[in-house]
Order: sequence, then C-alpha cells, then structure tokens
Amino acid sequence: MGSGFKERLHRLFYFSLSDTLVSLGILLAVSALCLLLQRFDRQNNFVSMLFVLAVFLIARITHGYFYGIAASLISVLTVNFLFTYPYFRFNFTLAGYPIAIVTMLVVSITTSALTTQAKRSAQARLEADREKTRSNLLRAVSHDLRTPLTSILGVSSALLEHDASISREERLALLRDVHDDASWLIRMVENLLTVTRMDRSGEEAVVKTAEAGEEILQSAAEKFRKRFPAWNLTVSVPQALLMIPMDAILIEQVLMNLMENAVFHASGADCLTVQLASSNRFAVFTVEDNGAGFDPALLPKLFTGGLAASAAADDRRRHMGIGLTVCSAIVRAHGGAMGAENLPGGGARVYFTLPLEED
Repeated sequence: MGSGFKERLHRLFYFSLSDTLVSLGILLAVSALCLLLQRFDRQNNFVSMLFVLAVFLIARITHGYFYGIAASLISVLTVNFLFTYPYFRFNFTLAGYPIAIVTMLVVSITTSALTTQAKRSAQARLEADREKTRSNLLRAVSHDLRTPLTSILGVSSALLEHDASISREERLALLRDVHDDASWLIRMVENLLTVTRMDRSGEEAVVKTAEAGEEILQSAAEKFRKRFPAWNLTVSVPQALLMIPMDAILIEQVLMNLMENAVFHASGADCLTVQLASSNRFAVFTVEDNGAGFDPALLPKLFTGGLAASAAADDRRRHMGIGLTVCSAIVRAHGGAMGAENLPGGGARVYFTLPLEED
C-alpha cells in the first residue's frame, strides 16, 4: 500500500485514550443535560441541536475522523433510545430518521476534515519556523565562530613565530586575548547545546520546579560581579517572595547572557540594573543599561537569530544573535515572552516574563 493510503487510514482510524475519554465525557455531559432539560420541555425540541453540537465539538477537538463518525452514530442511537417515543426502546421506523443520520455524519466528517487540515497547516508552519530558526542559527554560528577562531589562530601564530622578541607584558596580553576568546567559544557551545536540548524532542519542553526568583537573580548577579568587577550592578527585587516554576539553570543562563550582552555591546555603558517584579500573574525580569541603546533597525531582529547576518561585518565585534535566540527559546519553553526597547533617557532595556503558575 502507498504512503498516501496509509496516511488516510491513519486519519480515519486514529485512536488515543485521551480522545476516547474526551468524546465519552462530552456525550455523557450532553445526555445528562438533555435529561435535565427534559423536565422543562417534554417535547424534546432541544435534543437534536445539542447532540449536533456535541458531534461538532468532538470532531473539532479529537484527531482524525474516527471519533467524529463514532459520535455521530452514538448520538443518533442515543436520541432514538432515550429521547424518542417509545422511550428506552429503539424505533427505526420514525420519519426523517435517515436524514438525521446523514446530517450527523456530514457534520462530523466535514468538521473532522477541516480540523485535520488546520492542524496539518499549523504543523507545516511550525516546521517552517523551526527550519528558519535553524538557518538563522547556522548563519550566525558561521559568522561568530570565525571571529574568535581567527583571533586565536593569529595570536598563537605570533607567539610561535616571534616568541623571542615578545616581552612578558605583551605575551600576557596575547594570552589574555586567547583566554577571552576561548571562554566566549565555550559559552557559545553551551548555547548551541541548549538549543539542541530544547529542540531534540520536536517540541520546546523543560522540566520546571518552583524556585525563588530572587535567589536566581542574586546568583546570576554574584557571578556577573566576579567576572566584571568594574561594572556598577544594581539589583532590585520585590518584598514578597516570588516562587516561579522554572528550570533554574536555564533561567540563570538567560540572565547571564543578557548582562554579558550589555558588557560586550552596550556602547558607552558602565552601569547595569537588573530587576524582578510581578505583573498580572507573571514574573518580569528586566536588564537595563546606561549605554547608547539599540539601533532601531535591529530591534525586530534581536530574537530571530538573524541579527549576526544583518549586522555589518566586523572581525572584532561579536554579535549577540546566538545568545538572544537561545534566551528567547528558553523563555518561550517556559510559557513566557521576551522583548527589548530603548529607554527615553538613554540606554536599553531587555525583559522577559515567566508565568507564576503552571498551566
């Protein structure tokens, strides 16, 4: 059998426990509602419409065609048995009975077909978005890896070829450059591994536990102060303890990426403010700097992975496309959102939200 025929059979006879329970639940609820309303309308004029609605909901919610068609047949038999004279007995001689069956089947098949098509279109769009993200990441990686590797190669060549003529201070400065470039490469590899972890199962999923947001923020701030002691870092947290469902390691990585981006890219900045607040059942993490702000043309591209490809080539400038793409993926996997803006008085603000409660 061809793959197309197998796919059609799969859509027709798809079975799952969750869809079965949902279908039974809807049919039982509608049956109970009809029995209750029967006290007020002995002619049962409402029964057919409610069961048509039930068939529509089942066909819309479940996968494939099986549950919609099965719900159609069960609904017709239920109406015949429970709500048609003589009650609690089947009567297949009623006028219009074939029309009722055909109507239910048409509703279920049409709704199931539209639902299946909509879900396939949504899946296709999701795959296209993932492929676009992968392409953007590949372009960013190809650009950003070349910069530190070229620097390391140049420094090592200078040390090998001119070691005798290089002073101790110059040698230490060159080795410090190699150390910084190697550290940056390690952080990039960690970011790429995070992207692989997020996308390995075909969906963005993280294991979340309730963590104190203040502790995660303070931990990231302490690490930042050790690495960049010359920067003035201010931390602001609310008085009330915020317990946030999260993967603490990933969220701390997001905060570190955002603060490091300010160090490497915020022109003229020397102060950072990191803040945690709550708003409408969301925790809001904010990182602000006192630099020159973002180029307005780059703001729409910050979280798409295309920043490095769109920025001007500069072998000494490391672009933040990889880091922010990873940050955005982590935040989305937590059910949150991410954004950036320029401050009216100068500087830039990058923020992200996390739900305070699990869905």
